[in-house]
Amino acid sequence: MEQIWEIVIAFFLIVSGVFGFVGSFGMIKLKDPMSRLHAPTKATTLGVGGVLIASILHSLMLEDHISLHELLITLFLFLTAPVTALFIAKWHIHRHETPETLPPTGGDGRWATHAVAPDDDTPEHTAN
Repeated sequence: MEQIWEIVIAFFLIVSGVFGFVGSFGMIKLKDPMSRLHAPTKATTLGVGGVLIASILHSLMLEDHISLHELLITLFLFLTAPVTALFIAKWHIHRHETPETLPPTGGDGRWATHAVAPDDDTPEHTAN
């Protein structure tokens, strides 16, 4: 039975290594930042998640104890990966796009990053 768990753990490690490599390679090779944002937030997250699953299985099935460190790392990873994608997307929008060149939002408003008109960017408390 122990050999079956070792095979399952090895499978997760190999798959996570492939995802990690693809995510890192995508960060280097993809030219457009909007397509580049998928590399760290999708592929690399799955790669690290696979290593964490393998570590949880190893400690639970082979060493007969559970460690909460992996669960906390997983929580931190899944909370910070969307923030990384948000920062990359916002940088791209502010760096290369103007409100006129953005695609329509599908509503009456503007994109959230361009919601303040250029003449309205003075806060009320400093407009003395």
